[in-house]
Amino acid sequence: MLTNQIVSAARIMGVQARRNYGVSAVLLSKATDPIQQLFVTKLRDYAQKSKSAGGKLVDASPEIEKELRQEMDKLAKQYGGAAGEDMTNFPTFKFVDPTIDPINSTA
Repeated sequence: MLTNQIVSAARIMGVQARRNYGVSAVLLSKATDPIQQLFVTKLRDYAQKSKSAGGKLVDASPEIEKELRQEMDKLAKQYGGAAGEDMTNFPTFKFVDPTIDPINSTA
């Protein structure tokens, strides 16, 4: 009876140890694979370049920026905007109450 409880407790502890090791091993390990390390390095470089670009395209040539402007103008025309209009902003709406003639007018 006591042996069964000890064996059962040992199994539970083994499962817990494997779970904890599995989670912590991924979090604590460094990238040992050179391709994985290169990928992580490139991601960090891109994040840094993206912050310094300030919302624009990263490492974009003038030709790419010109093509982007042309495509944005084409989309603006296609969806009812003017050329050069910023279609990335949400539109603002103005609702004006119409003037209504009174019903009981004595004229």
